[in-house]
Amino acid sequence: MESRLVRYIWQHTRRQQLWIVVIVALSMIPYFMSFDLPKQIVNGPIQGNGYETATATQLFMKLEVAFPYVGDIVLFPGVELSRVSHLFALSFVFLFLVIINGLFKFYINSYKGKLGERLLRRIRFELIDRVLRFPPEKFKRVRGSEISSMIKDEVEPLGGFTGDAFVQPAFLGGQAFTALIFIFVQSFWLGLITAVLVSVQALIIPKMRRRLLVLGRERQLTARELAGRVGEIVDGIGAIHSYDTSNFERADISARLGRIFKIRYDIYQWKFLVKFINNSLASFTPFLFYIIGGYLAIQGRVDIGQLVAVIAAYKDLPGPLKELIDWDQARQDVQIKYAQVIGQFSAEGMIDPTIQAVTDGKEVRPLKHPLAAVNLTLADDSGAKTLERINIRINPGETVAIVGNAAGRGDALAEAFGRLQRPESGKVVSGSDDILMLPESITGRSISYAASDTHFFSGSLRDNLLYGLKHAPLTPAIYDDGGVLRNWHEKEALQSGNPTFDINDDWIDYASAGANGQQDLLNAVVPVLDNVLFSSDLLDLALRSTADLSRHPNIASSILKMRQALRGALEKEDLTTLVDYFEPGVYTVESTVGENLLFGKAIGSALMPREIGRNTYFRSIIEKNGLDRVLYEMGYEIAENAIELFGDLPADHPFFQQLTFMTADDIPTYERLVRKLKGVDYQSVPPEDRPVIIGLSFTYVEPRHRFGLLTEDRMARIVEARRQFHDGLPDNLRDAIEIYNPDEFTSSANLMDNVVFGRVNGKYADGVERVQEIVRKLLTQLGFHDEFLSVGLDFEVGTGGKRLTLAQRQKLSLARALLRRSDYFVFNRPLNALDQRTREQIVRNVLANKENFGSNAAIVWVLADAALASLFERVLVFDGSALADDGPYSVLAEKDGIFKELVSG
Repeated sequence: MESRLVRYIWQHTRRQQLWIVVIVALSMIPYFMSFDLPKQIVNGPIQGNGYETATATQLFMKLEVAFPYVGDIVLFPGVELSRVSHLFALSFVFLFLVIINGLFKFYINSYKGKLGERLLRRIRFELIDRVLRFPPEKFKRVRGSEISSMIKDEVEPLGGFTGDAFVQPAFLGGQAFTALIFIFVQSFWLGLITAVLVSVQALIIPKMRRRLLVLGRERQLTARELAGRVGEIVDGIGAIHSYDTSNFERADISARLGRIFKIRYDIYQWKFLVKFINNSLASFTPFLFYIIGGYLAIQGRVDIGQLVAVIAAYKDLPGPLKELIDWDQARQDVQIKYAQVIGQFSAEGMIDPTIQAVTDGKEVRPLKHPLAAVNLTLADDSGAKTLERINIRINPGETVAIVGNAAGRGDALAEAFGRLQRPESGKVVSGSDDILMLPESITGRSISYAASDTHFFSGSLRDNLLYGLKHAPLTPAIYDDGGVLRNWHEKEALQSGNPTFDINDDWIDYASAGANGQQDLLNAVVPVLDNVLFSSDLLDLALRSTADLSRHPNIASSILKMRQALRGALEKEDLTTLVDYFEPGVYTVESTVGENLLFGKAIGSALMPREIGRNTYFRSIIEKNGLDRVLYEMGYEIAENAIELFGDLPADHPFFQQLTFMTADDIPTYERLVRKLKGVDYQSVPPEDRPVIIGLSFTYVEPRHRFGLLTEDRMARIVEARRQFHDGLPDNLRDAIEIYNPDEFTSSANLMDNVVFGRVNGKYADGVERVQEIVRKLLTQLGFHDEFLSVGLDFEVGTGGKRLTLAQRQKLSLARALLRRSDYFVFNRPLNALDQRTREQIVRNVLANKENFGSNAAIVWVLADAALASLFERVLVFDGSALADDGPYSVLAEKDGIFKELVSG
């Protein structure tokens, strides 16, 4: 990128800058006229010059042009106006000039803003583009939070300066120069005074502000370091809590904030000192105008109109001059910021843009030649050799295991094959082609890499699983507006130097996944998930998720069939009491009192357990039914029993895990309430205490808590209150609850709750597991297994995939790589978070189904368990940075050496 910001701006906005400078030059004409018009108004109609008689008139708007050798040519003879008419005419002209000047400013500022935003967009894109082209080793030395902070915040002022880079000095300089010339025209001496004081301001103030630039640079660096440190705290929060170092981190942050405070305070002091001096100099000039200009007016050397015009003109001079000085400071400031940012985004070995050029895949050729390391030497950041002069060839179709002792660096070889580490010497080739020089459209599709250090982007499981298939836009998106807005975005992208790719197009390369299209994609995904043993995890996620009916329109009917099938299966196995179903008009004993009152899924906060007791409509129903007293009595007994049973237990006692109505921290609060309300009649209970006690009853389940509080009469009254609650439900609460219906799908409930449509009986110790097992069998029997998996693919993985366990993330990472039909699969200890038995099963599955991942695919697998090497055709054994052995497992196992030790160990 260009090292000087002004040159960079000129390079990309030359035509626009010239256009706006022309507009600025044109705007000076009405600007100058607006200075002269007050003098004409004062000297003419107001003072009466030219109107010595009552009937005197003057010409208004006479337009006359003088040409050499030709003489004067009258373009418009003007209009004869009286004194009052002339006053009104000149005043309206003044108003017209004010509007014209305002419109010029509006156009200029709007154009500058658009220009600045376009260049800011260009700079940000170029910086992110450079991040995408960083060599892999660069990422070991930079922090993502610092990079994002620079792109988001530090380049922001560059966009604001872009519109001002050439226009501002032209516009402000033009205004200041116009005002100064006008003052000189009125009075040479007043103009000379103005010029001298303006020169003093222009020389002193910029010099004083250089200190602000130094402080601003320090502030920027310390703020960037703070952003990086905060990012480290977020990433390392587990270690901080584990080692009790939170106060050490607080001390570090406090010290950093202290340094930033000191710098910012110095900036404020120096900035306002400069402002004081600047304002003082600006205010000194009017003083001289009044004293010297007044003296000249008394002497008759300046008329009153000229003095008023000079003072009015000077009023518009300090503003442009001050802004011009500010512009010069901003220019130096943004140049420093620009240079610092460019320095951070420069690196040796940047990937050539042509290597990442987009292609739709039709011209992409596979890597038919062997993948080979030729005299390969790798080194870490410290310069220590991880591999030295390695020569290895991986043939198409073969399976290769890489093992080694604790110091073995087979993982470094895998990183080189995966293009994540650049050789210090030698190279990795396919035939005669260095893979680092090949387009990523070839290597990025022909070589699939997976390791233990997984990363997933925020989004759904489906987005992350299919991420490796999104190389280029293949099918254009269809827009309801005919693409009008899309065309605007494309035009602006071109103006800003951005690519015109449409993120809404279909980017998925279905052929690479072995699918015939979107409808067939799930058929390609499911076998891969089965191979890595992720289908069971995904099904669990699906059953715990809600379904978007717009994406899965058939899921509602499938759920209803599953619901009926589950009842039939439980009856067949004589387990009808395993589930207490939701039935209209019946109290569900295994559900809470609150669930029975609502008989529906609360949406939002209005009818949630902690808030429903305060809801006006709900309280009116239970009060009319007399249920408020019943619920209060239940809540009070619950509080009494809980305090008696658990009041003396420590907060970490396991009994508290069984409580749903209060926590150990709530015990003291309810203890005080019980003492306060003991013996108090319900009608005398303070209104603020009633919801607190009543709320305890909402989470009560008789079979679980067994306080004997739910009699048949009370359950019947609750069911009757439910009916009244539903019958009179006001419009403002209809969207706050989704009422249970045995014949309908409950969209706000998860799939398992929809299938069961009730609560598992707590009498069965393994009741939940037995129901889940039956549901899984029914999914397969009824042919809904894949449909439910598709719902599971909508699961949001969270930042970095942290809503998944580490084992699940590693399975998903391996599945993402296997989903692509590649020539070479490189797996660098991808499953080290899994137990040995699961790892072995996945390795066996992948090798047994190798042909499904590519017609002649080769698999290179760095193993954590040397014993699994027996499953591969060939084994590479590393001892430190050297290749110790290479051959079939049967041969190496018989030889005395490091491999035999690894297998026996």
